[in-house]
Amino acid sequence: MANKTLKRIAEALERMAPAPLPSPDFDAADAFVWHVEPDRLEPVPQVNRIGIELLIGVNRSRDTLLENTVQFAKGLPANNALLWGARGMGKSSLVKAVHAEVLDRGLPLKIVELQREDLPSVARLLNHLRGREERFVLFCDDLSFSHDDQHYKSLKAVLDGGIEGRPENVVFYATSNRRHLMPRDMIENERSSAINPSESVEEKVSLSDRFGLWLGFHPCSQDEYLDMIRGYCKTYGVKIDEDTLWAEAIEWQATRGSRSGRVAWQYFTDLAGRKGVLINS
Repeated sequence: MANKTLKRIAEALERMAPAPLPSPDFDAADAFVWHVEPDRLEPVPQVNRIGIELLIGVNRSRDTLLENTVQFAKGLPANNALLWGARGMGKSSLVKAVHAEVLDRGLPLKIVELQREDLPSVARLLNHLRGREERFVLFCDDLSFSHDDQHYKSLKAVLDGGIEGRPENVVFYATSNRRHLMPRDMIENERSSAINPSESVEEKVSLSDRFGLWLGFHPCSQDEYLDMIRGYCKTYGVKIDEDTLWAEAIEWQATRGSRSGRVAWQYFTDLAGRKGVLINS
């Protein structure tokens, strides 16, 4: 009787257990998105991105990240990278554009996007990537942590790798509006209220130190803003005279209260629509 009961319990637990993740078909695409519940890698046939030549005002960051990524794709040592700074200045666009440029150069490279809220599952993801012949850029957009956020502990599995070490075929790129991945006021509040101020936030603040590359993005000038729009117009064949472009683009950024690559693209999208030109955004 006892054996039958144990067998029924074992069968019930087996039914409740999640099915193992099937081996991903990495030949299906060059880009994937990691999902949980259930764990799976979804191929992305068409990545939403713009050409690297259209990214204006970020030349130094562009060249540094591209060189690092080319090294990695060739099987050479490369650093994790944190792209931080002003909103809308092309941080995530640069990561995707660099990936495309590396592929255009004939180097094999996969990119896997990971959402911040799924960081606790990163160890399971790494288990599927570890030991593969493919090389992977693990990409997390808009990464930041609040005062009581424990997700940063999971990130260490990517940056440090624990006892196993970070997989040799994986590099981690993240974008953030914050250099230290947490609000400055929270850093100061914890330091001022802690028994040991020097240690209270060291674990979180030092997280950004684990990135070998820090690439800063700053607000663009008016000339750079206009050059971005001119570049879009040339690439997509939108015709507009210079005086009209200047007047409309300046008015557009004034109504937004900011000037950035994102605002330039939003103006161009409106312009292309009015001109009846299709674009791949």
